[in-house]
Order: sequence, then structure tokens, then C-alpha cells
Amino acid sequence: MEIIKERLTRLRERMKEHRVGVYVIPSSDCHESEYVCAHYRAREYLSGFTGSAGTLVVTMEEAGLWTDGRYFLQAERQLKGTGIRLFRSGEPEVPKIEEYAEQKLSRDSVLGFDGRTMGAHRAETLIRAAEKKGAGVLVTEDLAGQVWENRPEIPDTELYVLDLCYAGEDTKSRLARVRAEMEKIKADVHVLGDLCDIAWLLNIRGGDIPCVPVVLSFLCVTKEDCIWYVREQIMTEEIRQYLKERGVLVRDYEAVYKDLSGLAAGRKVLLDKKNVNYRLLTAVSGQADVIDRRSPAELMKAVKNDTEIRNLRTAHLKEGIAFTRLMYWLKTGAGKETLTERSVAEYLDARRREQEHYVGQSFAPISAYGANGAIVHYSPTEESDAKIEPKGFLLVDAGGHYLEGTTDTTRTFAMGELSLEQKRMFTTVCRGNLNLAYARFLHGCTGYSLDLLCREPLWQAGVDYKHGTGHGVGYLLNVHEGPNAFRWKLPEQEQPAVLEEGMVTTDEPGVYLEGQYGIRTENELLCVKGENGAYGQFMEFEILTLAPIDLDGILPQEMTGTEKAYLNDYHEKVYRALAPHLTEAEREWLRNATRRI
Repeated sequence: MEIIKERLTRLRERMKEHRVGVYVIPSSDCHESEYVCAHYRAREYLSGFTGSAGTLVVTMEEAGLWTDGRYFLQAERQLKGTGIRLFRSGEPEVPKIEEYAEQKLSRDSVLGFDGRTMGAHRAETLIRAAEKKGAGVLVTEDLAGQVWENRPEIPDTELYVLDLCYAGEDTKSRLARVRAEMEKIKADVHVLGDLCDIAWLLNIRGGDIPCVPVVLSFLCVTKEDCIWYVREQIMTEEIRQYLKERGVLVRDYEAVYKDLSGLAAGRKVLLDKKNVNYRLLTAVSGQADVIDRRSPAELMKAVKNDTEIRNLRTAHLKEGIAFTRLMYWLKTGAGKETLTERSVAEYLDARRREQEHYVGQSFAPISAYGANGAIVHYSPTEESDAKIEPKGFLLVDAGGHYLEGTTDTTRTFAMGELSLEQKRMFTTVCRGNLNLAYARFLHGCTGYSLDLLCREPLWQAGVDYKHGTGHGVGYLLNVHEGPNAFRWKLPEQEQPAVLEEGMVTTDEPGVYLEGQYGIRTENELLCVKGENGAYGQFMEFEILTLAPIDLDGILPQEMTGTEKAYLNDYHEKVYRALAPHLTEAEREWLRNATRRI
């Protein structure tokens, strides 16, 4: 990995020119996006690590990469030979980035980062660490960009309006609801940096980020005006007219910083420091008063309306047909032809393309055979593309965007002979998934209240998984959406969201044994109202995902009678929904694949 070492050497030369002792490079763009376009992948360019989450910290003597448990194995492989040290975030005795920076800084040195690509909340934490050491701060120089040869340009992609038959609510109505929430807290201006919140409010989609149909932009909402800051070269007359009819003005993307710095003193500005960049925050805070809290749009878009819910059921039917045809192909053809991880992913996407209104993949597919399945966010490359043999596990985690919504499904397939221990682990994961999916709970519960239902069978077996049990899912937006989630640990300074009717959250327990195999079973759950009586409003879940859970991996004797009833009920639902859309041979196979146990 000499090329990575050479790039770090050039970065250190720039750091030396500015007396920078610690330079921090996050994974994000100017909007704190989880996934970013190639133009913003500076951390990947300088480290070689391709995971979606991670922060590179470079000093004059060493470099470290911080990432979470989803990426430990991947990072170990990709950092090998680079000289970059892996810091396993959240593990005992692993310092936080700000703690490490404080250790490395001195009074005569400078902490540096690009203020446009560093989230405001994280930036303030780092700056406090620098101040403790009396160090300076440099936030106006993109040193990583200065050493990046042949840096990709930001793509100019086409925009399109998401029609009301899919969105279910017009932009005027959505802006009115946001303004009503602004009035409650006496906010004069609301600044939005989150691309999905903006896309949801405007009912406009694009393609500036792979697998996330959004547009790089900012939005400012006042009681009277709404200004969309976007690259003017991608605007069309049709989009301009659409926006004009809804009272939305258009300004150039970069103009947002100047406009915000000119706000009148005393104006109250609502923004979320976790979703805006530091340069934007400093532009506002010079004159105005900042109200730091979640955008009301975040919760609004998480609660799907009746139109979206109806469409989502259609999207999951389409995705279920594609996944089931993949399983049929694997089960009837495994060992008869050469299969690889990539050919499996390609076959699944080909089945999606047969469905009406398919837009594209909602994330890079995970198709992981054998030991590769233990790498939680593994994605096959030309070099790693493993041949699939008629034995062991194949884990496929993939999703699609349809005009009717976004899907995220994981199934682990038994490709042949399994050991007793493998079947026990597979059954345990299935039990956890079902226990959460069939939960009943009082309104007011959060995903942190219910996470134990899913993990309990695994904890009883002495195993765990180093990721959340579930995340919210956007509607033709990012496949990962807040504020709803299933977790047992609260991220710092985060308040859990109550599970509301209309929220969609994934249910995805797993087991990952390094060097052996990985198992994950994932369904999407729609939160719905149940009985309302003397004890209050009960809530439950509707399982949206429609795909068989591989009975070849199940040990019925390891399940309780209730858990077997859950699985039988789910499989009957799958069969009833999918059978009318399959061929006679596929239906016959599915009837057996969803048989009662």
C-alpha cells in the first residue's frame, strides 16, 4: 500500500506549511450524509478504507482510522500495509477522536479540518479539545483536497418531481406543517442541511449520491419564504415552474453561506448541529441566535402517510418476488452451474428490473459466501468474488428503490450441508427476528425499549452482534433514516424516538463468526395501532417484507411453540402474497419452502 503512504506524506507536507499537528478527515460531504458521491471520499482516498463510516486522523508521526463494529474486519484488511492504525470505536480503552487529538496537540500546534465537511456538533467537540491544550484551529483549508490528484467532479444529475400519487402530500402542505412547528418555538428561520429532509419537503428527487436519490442543496424556510440553494446548472424550466407554483425561490448552492452571515441580529435560527456543517453554523452564529434541535421534517417524514404505506406494500411485494426468484434459482440450481457472490447480486437486480417502476439499488448489495459473511458490510469486488459451493451459508443483504418506496431485505441461504451448530445459530437469529416482529407494546415505547426482545435469544446463547437491531427506512430516500431505531445503547446526546403509527423500522439480528460464516435475517416492520383499552393504546407491527426464511437452516426443536406459530404465520402470509405472481414451478417450490413446521 505504498500509494497510501505517499498520499499521507503529501498531506503532511501541507500540514507542516500551516503548523497543523492534527488533521481530521471525516467520511461526510457538506451535509453530514451517510453515503457520499466520489468527490467527497477524501477519507477513502487517503486511507484506502472504503466503508461508509469512519474518520481518519493524521498527525506528523502517525495516522489512525476510527470506525464501528460493522467494519472492524473490513478495516483490518484494507488498512494492512498502510501504516494506519485501526481504532475500534466503542471498544474498551479505545480513545475518542477528540481525546486522541487532545493528547497529540500542543500549545504551538494547530488542529485542522475542512469546516464544510465536518458536522457542526463534531467540530465543536474537537475545537473544545484543542482549546484545552491552547492549540490553534484551522477550518478554512481543505488540505486533503489540495493533495487529491484527479479528484472526481460533483455529478450533474437529472431532477424529477415525485408525483402526489407516490408522495401523498404536496410541498405546500409540508412547508405549512414545518412552519407551524417553527411558530411553536418562535423560530424565524429554519436552515436544513439534511438532503433527505430537503427532498421530502420539496418532493424532488435526483441522483447526486449513488443509491440515494437526493440533490446536493440547502434549504432555508421562513414564515414567508422558502429558498432552495442548489447548483443552478442542473435546474430545468419544468422544475423551476414547479417550485415557483409552491412558493420556493432558487439561489446558487454556495450563496447560502453569504446569505446566512447577513441575517439580522437577534433572529432565531432553527438548525440541527448534527446535520449542518461547521462553516454553515459559523455563518449563522455571528449575528443570529441558534436553536439547536432536530428538524421537524425528520419526524414528519419518518411517519409515512396512507398513500406512502399503500405504496410501500406494493414495493415490498415486488421486492419479495425478486428475492423469492433468487432463492428458487439458488435452491434449484446450486451446484449445477458456477455461481459467485457477484453473479448472485447481478441475478437479484435483474429480477428487480423486471418489476414496474424500479428506480435502482438502495445500497451496494452485500452478497457474502462463507467467511465473507462475517464481514458485516462486505461487498464483493472483482478480486474478492468468492465461488459459491453447495455447502455452508450465503448471506444476501440488498434493497431497491421503486417509485412506491424503498426496501431493505436480508436472507441467509443454506447452500447445502450445515453443521448442527450452524443450524442452532441460524435458528437463534430467526427466533430473535420473530420475537421483535410479533411484539405488542404500549404507545410511548421506543426502539430502545424493545431491542432486548430481539437480542435475548442470542444473549442466552452467549453471542451478540455489533450493530443496531434496526433503523428507519426512507421513502425513495436514504435506506437508513431516523429518528426511529432498535438499539440497546443510546448514542451520545441522542434522545430515543417514540415508535409512532406509520414508522417503518428494520428488524435485523445476526451472528458473525470471524473466519467462518455470517447469518442475518432482516425484515421491515410497519408500526400500526392495536387494541385501545383500559391500559392505553397498544401498538404492534405489520411485517412488510415478503420472502421465505430458509427452513433448511431451522431446528424446530430449538423453538418454542409460540415462535413456531410466528414463523408459520409469516410463511403463510408470504405464500398468499407471492403465489399469484409466480410460475407454476415457482409456486410449487414456494409452497414447500413455506411449509408449516
